[in-house]
Amino acid sequence: MNRPALIPVESNDPIAVPKRIALMRPDTRPSVRLTQERWVTSFPHLIVREVILFQVVVIVLSVCALLFNAPLEGIANPLETPNPSKAPWYFLGLQELLHYFPPVVAGVVLPGLVVVCLVVIPYARINLDAGPLWAADQKRRGVAVAASGSAIALLFAAFQCWPVVVPTVLMTTMLFLARDGAGGGRLRRFLAAVTLPEWIMTWFVLVATILTLMGTFFRGPGWSLVWPWNIHPLA
Repeated sequence: MNRPALIPVESNDPIAVPKRIALMRPDTRPSVRLTQERWVTSFPHLIVREVILFQVVVIVLSVCALLFNAPLEGIANPLETPNPSKAPWYFLGLQELLHYFPPVVAGVVLPGLVVVCLVVIPYARINLDAGPLWAADQKRRGVAVAASGSAIALLFAAFQCWPVVVPTVLMTTMLFLARDGAGGGRLRRFLAAVTLPEWIMTWFVLVATILTLMGTFFRGPGWSLVWPWNIHPLA
Protein backbone atom coordinates (compact mmCIF):
# COMPACT_ATOMS: atom_id res chain seq x y z
CA MET A 1 0.00 0.00 0.00
CA ASN A 2 1.33 3.44 -0.94
CA ARG A 3 1.89 6.18 1.67
CA PRO A 4 -1.13 8.43 2.22
CA ALA A 5 -0.73 11.88 0.71
CA LEU A 6 -1.58 15.10 2.57
CA ILE A 7 -3.72 17.61 0.71
CA PRO A 8 -3.26 21.23 1.79
CA VAL A 9 -6.39 23.12 2.87
CA GLU A 10 -6.88 26.91 2.57
CA SER A 11 -6.35 28.78 5.85
CA ASN A 12 -9.59 30.81 5.65
CA ASP A 13 -11.60 27.61 6.21
CA PRO A 14 -12.96 27.80 9.82
CA ILE A 15 -12.89 24.05 10.23
CA ALA A 16 -9.77 23.37 8.36
CA VAL A 17 -8.74 19.79 8.90
CA PRO A 18 -6.02 18.00 6.97
CA LYS A 19 -7.48 15.50 4.56
CA ARG A 20 -5.86 12.25 3.62
CA ILE A 21 -6.21 10.18 0.46
CA ALA A 22 -5.16 6.54 0.64
CA LEU A 23 -4.13 4.97 -2.65
CA MET A 24 -4.39 1.18 -2.57
CA ARG A 25 -3.37 -1.38 -5.10
CA PRO A 26 -6.02 -3.92 -6.13
CA ASP A 27 -6.04 -7.09 -4.07
CA THR A 28 -4.69 -9.95 -6.17
CA ARG A 29 -4.59 -12.69 -3.59
CA PRO A 30 -5.66 -16.15 -4.92
CA SER A 31 -8.67 -16.16 -2.60
CA VAL A 32 -10.31 -13.24 -4.40
CA ARG A 33 -9.31 -13.94 -7.99
CA LEU A 34 -12.04 -14.53 -10.50
CA THR A 35 -12.64 -18.18 -11.32
CA GLN A 36 -13.66 -19.57 -14.67
CA GLU A 37 -17.37 -20.27 -14.98
CA ARG A 38 -18.54 -23.87 -15.40
CA TRP A 39 -21.28 -22.89 -17.82
CA VAL A 40 -20.93 -21.30 -21.25
CA THR A 41 -23.48 -19.83 -23.61
CA SER A 42 -24.98 -21.86 -26.45
CA PHE A 43 -23.77 -19.30 -28.98
CA PRO A 44 -21.06 -19.39 -30.14
CA HIS A 45 -19.64 -22.37 -28.20
CA LEU A 46 -22.31 -24.91 -29.26
CA ILE A 47 -24.00 -23.45 -32.34
CA VAL A 48 -20.75 -22.93 -34.26
CA ARG A 49 -19.71 -26.54 -33.68
CA GLU A 50 -23.12 -27.80 -34.78
CA VAL A 51 -22.99 -25.72 -37.97
CA ILE A 52 -19.51 -27.05 -38.79
CA LEU A 53 -20.64 -30.64 -38.20
CA PHE A 54 -23.76 -30.05 -40.31
CA GLN A 55 -21.62 -28.80 -43.19
CA VAL A 56 -19.32 -31.84 -42.91
CA VAL A 57 -22.33 -34.20 -43.02
CA VAL A 58 -23.75 -32.40 -46.07
CA ILE A 59 -20.41 -32.63 -47.88
CA VAL A 60 -20.04 -36.35 -47.10
CA LEU A 61 -23.59 -37.09 -48.25
CA SER A 62 -23.06 -35.09 -51.43
CA VAL A 63 -19.87 -37.01 -52.25
CA CYS A 64 -21.62 -40.34 -51.60
CA ALA A 65 -24.53 -39.29 -53.84
CA LEU A 66 -22.09 -38.49 -56.66
CA LEU A 67 -20.13 -41.73 -56.33
CA PHE A 68 -22.90 -44.26 -55.65
CA ASN A 69 -26.29 -44.78 -57.24
CA ALA A 70 -29.38 -44.86 -55.04
CA PRO A 71 -30.57 -48.46 -54.35
CA LEU A 72 -33.89 -47.94 -56.14
CA GLU A 73 -35.86 -50.84 -57.59
CA GLY A 74 -38.43 -50.87 -60.34
CA ILE A 75 -41.70 -48.96 -60.43
CA ALA A 76 -44.03 -50.07 -57.67
CA ASN A 77 -46.78 -52.46 -58.74
CA PRO A 78 -49.80 -52.63 -56.39
CA LEU A 79 -50.63 -56.09 -57.75
CA GLU A 80 -47.26 -57.54 -56.72
CA THR A 81 -46.46 -56.95 -53.07
CA PRO A 82 -42.81 -57.67 -52.25
CA ASN A 83 -42.10 -60.43 -49.77
CA PRO A 84 -41.06 -59.32 -47.25
CA SER A 85 -42.51 -55.83 -47.25
CA LYS A 86 -40.03 -53.79 -45.22
CA ALA A 87 -40.33 -50.32 -43.73
CA PRO A 88 -37.60 -47.69 -44.23
CA TRP A 89 -34.41 -48.49 -42.35
CA TYR A 90 -35.15 -46.02 -39.53
CA PHE A 91 -38.39 -47.93 -38.74
CA LEU A 92 -36.98 -51.43 -39.18
CA GLY A 93 -36.13 -51.66 -35.49
CA LEU A 94 -39.80 -51.19 -34.58
CA GLN A 95 -40.84 -53.58 -37.36
CA GLU A 96 -38.44 -56.16 -35.93
CA LEU A 97 -40.12 -55.79 -32.51
CA LEU A 98 -43.48 -56.55 -34.17
CA HIS A 99 -42.14 -60.06 -34.74
CA TYR A 100 -41.93 -60.63 -30.99
CA PHE A 101 -44.59 -58.41 -29.38
CA PRO A 102 -48.24 -57.55 -30.13
CA PRO A 103 -48.70 -54.47 -32.34
CA VAL A 104 -49.88 -52.26 -29.48
CA VAL A 105 -46.84 -53.14 -27.38
CA ALA A 106 -44.25 -52.89 -30.17
CA GLY A 107 -45.77 -49.90 -31.93
CA VAL A 108 -47.12 -47.79 -29.05
CA VAL A 109 -46.00 -48.88 -25.57
CA LEU A 110 -42.28 -49.45 -26.17
CA PRO A 111 -41.72 -46.34 -28.37
CA GLY A 112 -43.72 -44.30 -25.85
CA LEU A 113 -41.54 -45.51 -22.99
CA VAL A 114 -38.42 -44.64 -24.97
CA VAL A 115 -39.68 -41.10 -25.58
CA VAL A 116 -40.59 -40.70 -21.90
CA CYS A 117 -37.14 -41.90 -20.85
CA LEU A 118 -35.43 -39.49 -23.25
CA VAL A 119 -37.45 -36.65 -21.72
CA VAL A 120 -36.98 -37.66 -18.07
CA ILE A 121 -33.36 -38.89 -18.00
CA PRO A 122 -31.76 -35.43 -18.55
CA TYR A 123 -33.52 -34.24 -15.38
CA ALA A 124 -32.29 -37.14 -13.26
CA ARG A 125 -30.23 -36.09 -10.28
CA ILE A 126 -27.25 -38.15 -11.34
CA ASN A 127 -26.89 -35.98 -14.47
CA LEU A 128 -26.32 -32.84 -12.39
CA ASP A 129 -22.86 -34.02 -11.39
CA ALA A 130 -22.13 -37.05 -13.53
CA GLY A 131 -19.21 -39.14 -12.36
CA PRO A 132 -18.07 -42.77 -12.61
CA LEU A 133 -20.91 -45.16 -11.79
CA TRP A 134 -19.00 -47.05 -9.10
CA ALA A 135 -17.37 -44.00 -7.50
CA ALA A 136 -19.53 -44.30 -4.36
CA ASP A 137 -22.14 -46.53 -2.72
CA GLN A 138 -21.15 -49.60 -4.73
CA LYS A 139 -23.38 -52.01 -2.81
CA ARG A 140 -26.63 -50.15 -3.43
CA ARG A 141 -25.77 -49.42 -7.04
CA GLY A 142 -24.76 -53.03 -7.60
CA VAL A 143 -28.16 -54.21 -6.39
CA ALA A 144 -29.92 -51.66 -8.60
CA VAL A 145 -27.89 -52.64 -11.69
CA ALA A 146 -28.45 -56.38 -11.12
CA ALA A 147 -32.20 -55.89 -10.55
CA SER A 148 -32.66 -53.65 -13.59
CA GLY A 149 -30.64 -55.87 -15.91
CA SER A 150 -32.35 -59.04 -14.73
CA ALA A 151 -35.83 -57.50 -15.06
CA ILE A 152 -35.21 -56.31 -18.62
CA ALA A 153 -33.59 -59.60 -19.66
CA LEU A 154 -36.36 -61.75 -18.17
CA LEU A 155 -39.12 -59.57 -19.64
CA PHE A 156 -37.79 -59.78 -23.17
CA ALA A 157 -36.76 -63.43 -22.78
CA ALA A 158 -40.39 -64.27 -21.99
CA PHE A 159 -41.25 -63.08 -25.52
CA GLN A 160 -38.09 -64.71 -26.97
CA CYS A 161 -36.79 -61.31 -28.06
CA TRP A 162 -33.13 -62.35 -28.04
CA PRO A 163 -31.83 -59.27 -29.93
CA VAL A 164 -32.62 -57.30 -26.75
CA VAL A 165 -31.75 -60.00 -24.19
CA VAL A 166 -28.22 -60.60 -25.47
CA PRO A 167 -27.02 -56.95 -25.40
CA THR A 168 -28.71 -56.46 -22.02
CA VAL A 169 -26.83 -59.37 -20.50
CA LEU A 170 -23.62 -58.19 -22.17
CA MET A 171 -23.97 -54.63 -20.85
CA THR A 172 -24.80 -55.86 -17.33
CA THR A 173 -21.70 -58.07 -17.35
CA MET A 174 -19.52 -55.16 -18.49
CA LEU A 175 -21.00 -52.99 -15.73
CA PHE A 176 -19.89 -55.45 -13.07
CA LEU A 177 -16.49 -55.87 -14.71
CA ALA A 178 -16.02 -52.13 -14.27
CA ARG A 179 -16.97 -52.25 -10.59
CA ASP A 180 -13.44 -52.87 -9.32
CA GLY A 181 -11.62 -51.86 -12.47
CA ALA A 182 -9.92 -48.71 -11.20
CA GLY A 183 -6.76 -50.70 -10.47
CA GLY A 184 -7.04 -53.20 -13.32
CA GLY A 185 -5.96 -53.17 -16.93
CA ARG A 186 -6.50 -50.42 -19.45
CA LEU A 187 -9.90 -51.71 -20.55
CA ARG A 188 -11.21 -52.07 -17.00
CA ARG A 189 -9.95 -48.61 -16.08
CA PHE A 190 -11.75 -47.20 -19.10
CA LEU A 191 -14.99 -48.97 -18.15
CA ALA A 192 -14.65 -47.81 -14.54
CA ALA A 193 -14.65 -44.17 -15.69
CA VAL A 194 -17.90 -44.46 -17.67
CA THR A 195 -20.90 -42.66 -16.18
CA LEU A 196 -24.40 -44.08 -15.79
CA PRO A 197 -25.95 -41.89 -18.55
CA GLU A 198 -23.25 -43.13 -20.93
CA TRP A 199 -24.01 -46.76 -20.02
CA ILE A 200 -27.74 -46.22 -20.64
CA MET A 201 -27.13 -44.48 -23.98
CA THR A 202 -24.71 -47.21 -25.08
CA TRP A 203 -27.30 -49.90 -24.28
CA PHE A 204 -30.01 -48.03 -26.20
CA VAL A 205 -27.82 -47.47 -29.28
CA LEU A 206 -26.62 -51.09 -29.23
CA VAL A 207 -30.16 -52.50 -29.05
CA ALA A 208 -31.45 -50.16 -31.77
CA THR A 209 -28.50 -51.02 -34.04
CA ILE A 210 -28.94 -54.79 -33.64
CA LEU A 211 -32.69 -54.61 -34.31
CA THR A 212 -32.14 -52.46 -37.41
CA LEU A 213 -29.39 -54.71 -38.81
CA MET A 214 -31.48 -57.83 -38.26
CA GLY A 215 -34.48 -56.30 -39.99
CA THR A 216 -32.34 -55.09 -42.88
CA PHE A 217 -30.06 -58.01 -43.64
CA PHE A 218 -31.43 -61.11 -41.88
CA ARG A 219 -35.16 -61.07 -42.64
CA GLY A 220 -36.25 -62.85 -45.78
CA PRO A 221 -39.58 -64.01 -47.28
CA GLY A 222 -42.26 -64.47 -44.66
CA TRP A 223 -40.11 -62.47 -42.21
CA SER A 224 -38.02 -65.57 -41.56
CA LEU A 225 -34.40 -65.49 -40.49
CA VAL A 226 -32.02 -66.03 -43.41
CA TRP A 227 -28.43 -65.24 -44.21
CA PRO A 228 -27.94 -61.97 -46.12
CA TRP A 229 -26.58 -63.74 -49.20
CA ASN A 230 -29.64 -66.02 -49.36
CA ILE A 231 -32.30 -63.30 -49.50
CA HIS A 232 -34.20 -63.54 -52.79
CA PRO A 233 -37.23 -61.21 -52.86
CA LEU A 234 -40.12 -62.60 -54.82
CA ALA A 235 -41.02 -60.61 -57.91
